[in-house]
Amino acid sequence: MTFISRILGFLRDVIIARTFGAGIATDAFFVAFKIPNLLRRLFAEGAFSQAFVPILAEYKNNRTLGETQQLIDHVVTLLAFALCVVTLIGVVSAPWIIYASAPGFSSNPEKFDLTVDLLRITFPYIFFISLVSFAGGILNTYGKFYVPALTPALLNISFIACALWLTPYMDPPVLALAWAVFIGGVLQLAFQIPYLLRLKLLPRIRLKSGDEGAWRVIRLMGPAVFGVSVGQISLLINTIFASLLITGSVSWLYYADRLMEFPAGLLGVALGTVLLPSLAKYYSNNSNSDYSRLLDWGLRLTILLTLPAALALALLSIPLIATLFHYGAFTDHDVFMTRDALVAYSTGLVGLILVKVLAPGFYARQNIKTPVKIAIVTLIATQLMNLAFIIPLKHAGLALAIGLGACLNAGLLYYKLRSENIYQPQPGWGIFIIKISIALLVMGNVIWFAVGADTYWLGGTAFDRVYRLMGIVILGAASYFAMLWVLGFRLKDFSRQQYE
Repeated sequence: MTFISRILGFLRDVIIARTFGAGIATDAFFVAFKIPNLLRRLFAEGAFSQAFVPILAEYKNNRTLGETQQLIDHVVTLLAFALCVVTLIGVVSAPWIIYASAPGFSSNPEKFDLTVDLLRITFPYIFFISLVSFAGGILNTYGKFYVPALTPALLNISFIACALWLTPYMDPPVLALAWAVFIGGVLQLAFQIPYLLRLKLLPRIRLKSGDEGAWRVIRLMGPAVFGVSVGQISLLINTIFASLLITGSVSWLYYADRLMEFPAGLLGVALGTVLLPSLAKYYSNNSNSDYSRLLDWGLRLTILLTLPAALALALLSIPLIATLFHYGAFTDHDVFMTRDALVAYSTGLVGLILVKVLAPGFYARQNIKTPVKIAIVTLIATQLMNLAFIIPLKHAGLALAIGLGACLNAGLLYYKLRSENIYQPQPGWGIFIIKISIALLVMGNVIWFAVGADTYWLGGTAFDRVYRLMGIVILGAASYFAMLWVLGFRLKDFSRQQYE
């Protein structure tokens, strides 16, 4: 289901790139959309889910249905009140938010005013999507993983529909994208309500919020806001830096980030979603050995699938960008600038996904303090790298800082899991890494020779590019998994049941 959503996301970005290219309009929209997207991570997918799901799992396993319903009701009451306040403040103070988040735009009044208008339309998205993530936390805890995984597809469908059919009626046309965000938030929330009704867990507003579990969620959420969202905070700071660079820098970073987010979302979000409630269950049952084995399964699966994805993103950067975005207003120059950012981002893909697997190891135990400390170190290090890289590497330096920061974050999380004896690696890691490295070497050589010259990808027809890119992807994947098979890997070895 996550794969379906990501494919629709690519189609959405192809249409946006073809229609709007990389200029003032897209820079303005991507900044306006990034701010509620950051708050979505803070209030929803990030801090809130990590604080709420472990406690909900505890109630589900150890309390009555009535007590669980009370927890849900009290939490949604507190969340809805906070979201109303934040949304109102965001709409009213949009100009000041843009001054703070994209100060470089203030030198261009047209760009600044457009960004403010777009932000006022997109900001209510935070209200809808946070409630969507709240509902998703309930559904994931009760094993309905496919519903929250499919839900983001509705936002992409809204983008596609509005970009194709609403754009001609908007002045300026980019307003259609802002309204797509608003409509997409409403659609996602409406989609999940019937599934909550089937579970008989539809949240209700209760003005008396004295439930002990609800306040535990709030206490855990406070520090988790920073800890789990460090990547998004870094991206927002990167937007501030990018707004000071030449026009197009924000858009080039966005398109590169979207390509990186495909494997990050497909693997990281999916694994993290499945791991958190399962780890929380093992922790509440004091099953320490099962806890460690499940983390080991997540780490091996991440390494197995993420390393070839990172290598492929770097080697296929020009073919991917040209095939997906090089149409209409998206120029040759935009392709190369986006390529620079994508190659830099690819250095951190493994770290980014490992964070999604390692962080639940702490959050499932209701340990927020450790990831927060690590997040502070990571954020400081990332901004120091921004300052070091931005002058020589421009926008690509900002992407490189994000990538290296993600690797640092993952490394520190792993170190603490091991030092606190939360995770014990299962036997065989050494030979596992050697075999993966051999398969990567084979795959890298196959892709390198198959890609050919950049001029082909910039000048070929759309059909030729798609056809050839699909062939190279299939060839690269086949060479990787064939070599793993020769080295003794079998699919059943990575079944989750093998680690339970």
